[in-house]
Amino acid sequence: MKPEYILGISAFYHDSAACLLKDGRIVAAAQEERFTRRKHDAEFPIHAIRYCLHSQNLSVEDLTLVAFYDKPFIKFERILETYMTYAPRGVRSFLKAIPLWIRKKLWIPDLIQKKLNYEGTILFPEHHESHAASAFFPSPFSEAAFLTIDGVGEWTTASYGIGRDNRVELLAELRFPHSLGLLYSAFTYFTGFKVNSGEYKVMGLAPYGEPRYVQTILEHLIDLKEDGSFRVNMDYFDYGAGLRMTGRRFEALFGGPPRRPEAPLTQREMDLARSIQEVTEEIVLRMARHVRRETGRKRLCLAGGVALNCVANGKLLRSGCFDEVWIQPAAGDAGGAIGAAFIAHHHYLNRPTPPKQDRDLQQGSYLGPEYGDHYIQAFLDSHRLPYQYLEDAALFEAVADLLQQGRVVGWFQGRMEFGPRALGNRSILGDPRSPEMQRKMNLKIKFRESFRPFAPAVLLEHLQDWFQLDRESPYMLLVAQVAEDKQLPLPPEAARLQGLDKLKVPRSLIPAVTHVDGSARIQTVRREDNPRFYALIERFYQKTGCPVLVNTSFNVRGEPIVESPVDAYRCFMRTEMDVLVLGNCVLFKDRQPEYHETLNWQQVYELD
Repeated sequence: MKPEYILGISAFYHDSAACLLKDGRIVAAAQEERFTRRKHDAEFPIHAIRYCLHSQNLSVEDLTLVAFYDKPFIKFERILETYMTYAPRGVRSFLKAIPLWIRKKLWIPDLIQKKLNYEGTILFPEHHESHAASAFFPSPFSEAAFLTIDGVGEWTTASYGIGRDNRVELLAELRFPHSLGLLYSAFTYFTGFKVNSGEYKVMGLAPYGEPRYVQTILEHLIDLKEDGSFRVNMDYFDYGAGLRMTGRRFEALFGGPPRRPEAPLTQREMDLARSIQEVTEEIVLRMARHVRRETGRKRLCLAGGVALNCVANGKLLRSGCFDEVWIQPAAGDAGGAIGAAFIAHHHYLNRPTPPKQDRDLQQGSYLGPEYGDHYIQAFLDSHRLPYQYLEDAALFEAVADLLQQGRVVGWFQGRMEFGPRALGNRSILGDPRSPEMQRKMNLKIKFRESFRPFAPAVLLEHLQDWFQLDRESPYMLLVAQVAEDKQLPLPPEAARLQGLDKLKVPRSLIPAVTHVDGSARIQTVRREDNPRFYALIERFYQKTGCPVLVNTSFNVRGEPIVESPVDAYRCFMRTEMDVLVLGNCVLFKDRQPEYHETLNWQQVYELD
């Protein structure tokens, strides 16, 4: 019987992506930014689509269906109605947005047909239906509640419902402009970070502040109900139809204008971050309790951009509201491509779900391109770049030694991850025991703010020896405290420290991955999910007694995670990284030729 291939696409709003299903199983997925090297690229994901088709040796004619992750005409209706509601305010924003819609976004069916030379059926599920499908169908559950929370889809900003067998059913929704995602993004903007990419920074900044604005937010900005629903007081915001997120009344409420990007952080920004983080956690918990009461289900699936708030996820898990929680690793718009493809497969074609056997179907989210050693060696040899080739056992031994010596290692292996987290295949690694490692990696490798924490990758069987977490966290989407016996006693003066001064005090035996509140954003590593990454951590553990490595994404600030060996080498040479490991090839920085940005790499792509 001929296989059924379904292509899911998300595009034009944030993080365009493509996903390919083969008979209801994910076989490939990638974000467009990785190929174009434009962070959060929202253009039509032609490169990601080509990769997905090439990965299975397919042509467009082999596709059964194509599914786009939302309904553009309904979204356009919402935008027009919003502008009409706020008119004449917002005319500048209107004049900026409408030509793009008329020229491109309204004609997505024609665009898909033209770009792909595709003449088959194109489906358009609703945005939050795609989120729900991306959460439930890859999950390990045959039946569960789901909760989706983001900025806005067509009209919906949050929804919940039930997934059962091969169906997801939306039961209720919250509608624009009342949006938790946009509320959080407003504070992202006001604290001087970039909307739709700086929300992680707000979450990371929160432990440095105090929650002194929580009551102000609840009294002035939102009317929060017991079930987690709320209304936003739009008198304080400008995102309805303006070019900014916040308005003049917002500025008056919080003591002045927004922080300018790159300006020094003050205690105000830290307190604002802590306050909106706590409000967000409270809203998520209230929503989750309501979903549990209304659905009666003991398992929950999460998606939408707010589901990437791993601090809120950790608190939800510890609340005991649900017995089990599964979060889509690419919970934002990129994951909508997965959901759209599953809607086509299960709802439109009415195909059954495969047996799940208590493991999710996301395959560790290792769904992107892979480069073998023959390709890597051809690239290195063609440019006369010195390297040492080591067989697996010798490789893990050598790299573990280098990490133990305090070296920072770029680790490029296997299939690229899908979603915002590097999970051990496109990673920068370090020794978590080093008190200097966090600062070194932030300032000299990642070129980003010194306050931002790094994540620990820990061997699953040692998880509870090092962290207060009783279940897997393979996708780095849960935050928990470091185990008590691994924490360090704090000196008396630590209690008096404020703001970024808190960074000066080591708080555990693994200070490089311990945030100032004693927490960590944890990735658990199974041997069967990523044998090479597991083997490296295991060898490091055998040498040091520490089954943990610092794992951060292989990129620098403002750039996407690396996709190819060329991307990896560029990043390696632009930073103070010590060692680059491409497959089984080890490159040392001090042995490389002088690097020039103008170097022509074009012939590399002809090697494949």
